[in-house]
Amino acid sequence: MTHQISVSSNRKGVNNPALTALLRRAVRCALDVEGVDSPCEINILLTDDDGIHEVNRTMREVDRPTDVLSFPMFDLIPGEHPVAEEADPGTGRIPLGDMCLSVERARSQALEYGHSFEREISYLAVHSVLHLLGYDHMDDGPMKRQMREREEAVMSGLKLER
Repeated sequence: MTHQISVSSNRKGVNNPALTALLRRAVRCALDVEGVDSPCEINILLTDDDGIHEVNRTMREVDRPTDVLSFPMFDLIPGEHPVAEEADPGTGRIPLGDMCLSVERARSQALEYGHSFEREISYLAVHSVLHLLGYDHMDDGPMKRQMREREEAVMSGLKLER
């Protein structure tokens, strides 16, 4: 059994088959690099800045748009994986959590940072998967460095490094 990565959108024109395939590839690579071998399920919602602003305000009480939001199902520590007993009995997959990506913000950040949209949206998906797996970057210390190192390892695996 393989990972299930569901991609949906709540705004017109933010999703297409090539983008869905790219995101699934990025998520699978992140799970592989992190050694997650139990079948997992991740849901991705693609939206625009207004849509992610609404989600951010509703779910986190933060009244502004952002690039990506992560909603983990488990409170993991980095390097720890959910166990098979946590799998949904109906699907046999472990529900890792959900992510919400602003395609609009990814496009503008790609221009701002001088790299491709494909690299930026993949990076945001990888970043979110790492959050689902317990990584965090809220401090400027070792946790942030660890997360950045893992992001770069996955991006190298995708051949989308800086």
